[in-house]
Amino acid sequence: MQLYNTLSAEERARLIEEAGKERITLSFYAYAKIENPQQFRDDLFLAWNALDALGRIYVAHEGINAQMSVPADQFEAFKNTLDAYDFMRGIRLNVAREQDDHSFLKLTIKVRHKIVADGLNDATFDVTNKGIHLRAKEFNQLLDDPNTIVVDFRNHYESEVGHFKGAITPDVDTFRESLPIINEQLKDFKEDKNLLMYCTGGIRCEKASAYFKHQGFKNVYQLEGGVIEYARQVKAENLDSKFIGKNFVFDNRLGERITDDIISQCHQCGKPCDTHTNCANDGCHLLFIQCDECASKMDHCCSSECQEIIHLPLVEQIKLRKGRSNSNKIFKKGKSDALKFKHSGSLSDVPLAKAKSEGDLAIRQKVAPKKVLVGNGEHYYAKSQVALFLLSNKEIEIGDTLLISGPTTGEVKFTLEKMLVNGIENSTAKAGDKITVELPFKIRKSDKLFKFISK
Repeated sequence: MQLYNTLSAEERARLIEEAGKERITLSFYAYAKIENPQQFRDDLFLAWNALDALGRIYVAHEGINAQMSVPADQFEAFKNTLDAYDFMRGIRLNVAREQDDHSFLKLTIKVRHKIVADGLNDATFDVTNKGIHLRAKEFNQLLDDPNTIVVDFRNHYESEVGHFKGAITPDVDTFRESLPIINEQLKDFKEDKNLLMYCTGGIRCEKASAYFKHQGFKNVYQLEGGVIEYARQVKAENLDSKFIGKNFVFDNRLGERITDDIISQCHQCGKPCDTHTNCANDGCHLLFIQCDECASKMDHCCSSECQEIIHLPLVEQIKLRKGRSNSNKIFKKGKSDALKFKHSGSLSDVPLAKAKSEGDLAIRQKVAPKKVLVGNGEHYYAKSQVALFLLSNKEIEIGDTLLISGPTTGEVKFTLEKMLVNGIENSTAKAGDKITVELPFKIRKSDKLFKFISK
């Protein structure tokens, strides 16, 4: 019985392309009492894996929080799996405004203490005493009320590329940080102001609105379905969008455009831009905003130091990463002294430019290199530090950029400088050949070998 994802992201991407089927990106959440989260998790995995549903899902005793990609022809079957549970029957599904078949490439369902890390002790207040839910039209009307204070309960890297006009945008890395900051900042307005709050899909505001009512705020409102549902209603009802820019999303798209306003800058050159990327240095992976020109100039890196590192021999890169865990100490969200044009906290509502017709995100995806599976790991000779691979697809040659990917090995990218092909040194190898390459780390039979090619 398979209860965990067994395919790499690259393998899944290839299968999606070969299938040629339309997929739907969506999100949903529900607070409910779940007695056995682990059993609930396993049941969901079996049901969704059978439908080729992918995504990132958290379950806990308090409920479920899901962002997913589902084949369009399995959409009704997927909804049936939700209806099997009373608390998810007829649940609102926030369907993405911009669809991408590759938004998620794995099915990952994790059991957590909470479905959102809010840092709150739920036993100290009534979590069901929530703020009033508002649809897009009602939200717009309350925004126009001079007695209203609107607060963005997302993080700095989310609000920087898009937010509601006039919103307070806390300069925070996590949701839990924003709660005490806003409580202190607005302590003198608990009685006489409308507290209007929003987030991406609504889940953060479900808990935040109850928390602020407990703190003494009298008039608490929240945007129903978050920015995702707001954008849908604005389009369906032909409303004026008071959200400007792009809505950050937590999948491979990293954003979907709400209006064509660009309100942020490339963190490296200052040019108007709202395209997020992750630093290409595997020991950094900083999330930041980078325009196409800087991406080309900097090799998709956040700094000259990282750019130098990615061109070092693989053994040197691994030495630099030795002893560093893949945690928040490495994967910071867009804050670095190397980013000269990073803005957080108090943000402008003034557009700097208009997006291109296809959007910066689409353009970046077209020029990104493609990874294709070329072989599998066979053996690792520890004494000589040599890895053996069997090529199953495509030709490779000296100078190619390759990627080794596996559940234990992780992902390691390197440039092929030397290899033995069927025991003889050669500059090229084809499908069916066995190649050996010197590598300073162990590979396993479960590892896959990929080659980067231009699209």
